[in-house]
Amino acid sequence: MPGIIYKSLNRRKFLTSTAKFAGVAATVSPFNLMGQNKQDYHHLALLSDTHIPADESESYRDFFPVKNFEKVVGEVLNEKPELSLINGDLARLTGEKADYKKFSALVQPITDAHPVLMTLGNHDHRENFHEAFKPENQEDLKDKHVLIYELPLIRIIILDSLMYVNKTPGFLGEKQREWLENHLKESSAKPTFIFVHHTLNEYDSALLDFDRFFKIVLPHNKVKAVFHGHAHLYHYDKVEDLHVIGQPGIGYNFSDDQPVGWLDAKISEKYGEFTLKAIAGNLEDNGKAVKLDWR
Repeated sequence: MPGIIYKSLNRRKFLTSTAKFAGVAATVSPFNLMGQNKQDYHHLALLSDTHIPADESESYRDFFPVKNFEKVVGEVLNEKPELSLINGDLARLTGEKADYKKFSALVQPITDAHPVLMTLGNHDHRENFHEAFKPENQEDLKDKHVLIYELPLIRIIILDSLMYVNKTPGFLGEKQREWLENHLKESSAKPTFIFVHHTLNEYDSALLDFDRFFKIVLPHNKVKAVFHGHAHLYHYDKVEDLHVIGQPGIGYNFSDDQPVGWLDAKISEKYGEFTLKAIAGNLEDNGKAVKLDWR
């Protein structure tokens, strides 16, 4: 079960850690961040659904994903977060090698500045992704792309809901759910935040085992929020007392009432503050912040 932190260091060196489902998940503590955070929160850039094609002239609903992402990259660099997360559907439709080559070039200014975590969505291709972001000393990369990332104040878990390339539904599967359940039972009480690409509801296009996922995470109060992309639907919801946050898409929206953009996030042990950075689509809430208190 591989985990990859993509970070450009000395000729694009990778910080990596890999493990198999039969063992423990990859766990990484960012040495370059530990001890440097003087505030009571971590400053993160939350991106999703970039949908980058190899051909930068390609458009959808009159949006140009490459141009959108270029603009977002500039905004992220201006905000100077300590970490960025991109929540799946990195590639346009079928995760072609040329798509990831283009994506890699576009994201490099961010990876030159700070670490980037990525999940995989239904428009990604696991093998092509790992070929494009090939870690040093890699092991078997055929299993799920799952990662635990430890920051001084919080823990981030990256899950893999990619089931079939370019087919809408997602699925964690028994082994990944079993691993998650064991990790939550055995890990410390540090506030934990889960990122998974697919939406968490009963629709056929969503995470098919969402109910079993919630059965695992709800009993653990240390899990404060779950973030998803997929629907290109910016929203805040709750399942019982657990926050569920839908991230806006960057490549395009699916309806005119939705923004295209990203979230500038301040996440602490007790609260999260999320500022919408809309670059297109519905700009009504651009710059507005939403503050959530954790359970």
